[in-house]
Amino acid sequence: MKPKRIILVRHGESQGNVDSTIYDRIPDYALELTPKGREQALNAGKSLKQIIGDESVCFYISPMWRTRSTFEQILKGMQISNPEFNEEPRIREQEWGHLRSETETAEIIKSRDAYGTFYFRIPDGESAADVYDRVSDFFGSLHRDFEKEDFPENVIVVSHGLTIRLFLMKWFHWTVEQFELLANPHNCEIFILEKGEISKYKLKVPPRKYDSTEHNFQRPVTLPDFSSNAELK
Repeated sequence: MKPKRIILVRHGESQGNVDSTIYDRIPDYALELTPKGREQALNAGKSLKQIIGDESVCFYISPMWRTRSTFEQILKGMQISNPEFNEEPRIREQEWGHLRSETETAEIIKSRDAYGTFYFRIPDGESAADVYDRVSDFFGSLHRDFEKEDFPENVIVVSHGLTIRLFLMKWFHWTVEQFELLANPHNCEIFILEKGEISKYKLKVPPRKYDSTEHNFQRPVTLPDFSSNAELK
């Protein structure tokens, strides 16, 4: 049974979001939420409760500590004590390689921005294209779950900014150039894909976009129709 809604949530504010020097001493997967991040996640849970009410729900969560902690706070906000959930490594953050200094990270970001976010592979890590491939593989499991007769009415995916953008890119068949124009979601920003009358999903709130003048594509870019009335596959 296809769910009524597929809801994507970025994790709350993490230690890495407020201190870029932390990556040279703590692995990315082990970064935790800040007090502000826990509050954001709790409030996100309250918002999600208002959206789905008492309808059934299944969670898919990235195994990284900040997403697991976000999930825990969301449950508190939704007042759910015995959730149905799957820890899903394929929706984890982009791999940034080994511990490295703030200067090294800044150089990587500069090179990535010059080359292109989708194709640039981080040394000892992944490109966005690599993440797209594992998100695509996750879709296979997701659609098989949708075939279950007793599948819940709602799906909530707790993941990361880049991974969420690539999920939307894959779901709505956006081009690489269109992906490159999407700004990273805010911490605990919520995206709702709602099923229409003919079983197609609409994106309720459009994602933010970078100023197109920031990009130097060799081919002209046509933005996707992000309007809430757009009928998307």
